[in-house]
Amino acid sequence: MTPAITAAKKAKVNFVTHQYQHDPNAASFGEEAAQLLGQLPQRVFKTLLASDDSGKLYVAVVPVSGQLDLRALAKAVAAKKLAMAKPDMAEKATGYVVGGISPLGQKKRLPLVLDSSALGFDTIFVSAGRRGLEIELAATDLLKLTGGKAADIGRAD
Repeated sequence: MTPAITAAKKAKVNFVTHQYQHDPNAASFGEEAAQLLGQLPQRVFKTLLASDDSGKLYVAVVPVSGQLDLRALAKAVAAKKLAMAKPDMAEKATGYVVGGISPLGQKKRLPLVLDSSALGFDTIFVSAGRRGLEIELAATDLLKLTGGKAADIGRAD
């Protein structure tokens, strides 16, 4: 059991876990998850970390079908300018490996912004804390569990 699943159980929210055989050669972790789970890529979300000039980290959760708009995220968190966090920094801060970073159960709670498109689905899929494991839950429950907020931070490819 991962910290993400433990957090969801402890909070007593409704969720379902989904496992699939992760291919280490997959070009995109998120797109692989959507395909193998038979889900729309707009309903499967990836967890990304960005940092400001001082090194403060922010969590962004966007559909795997698009990209993170760093300017929109900066606006949502009232930061001047953001850049993608280095992978080792993201892993150290969250306790998860890249490709398996969950927005739930991170070592330290970081400010989180979920793309508002998630609110259009009854449930969404996010990493459950390791490659090949997803957790399906309501976007509102994800926001409640993380203390996050929703904003338009994604852009279509």
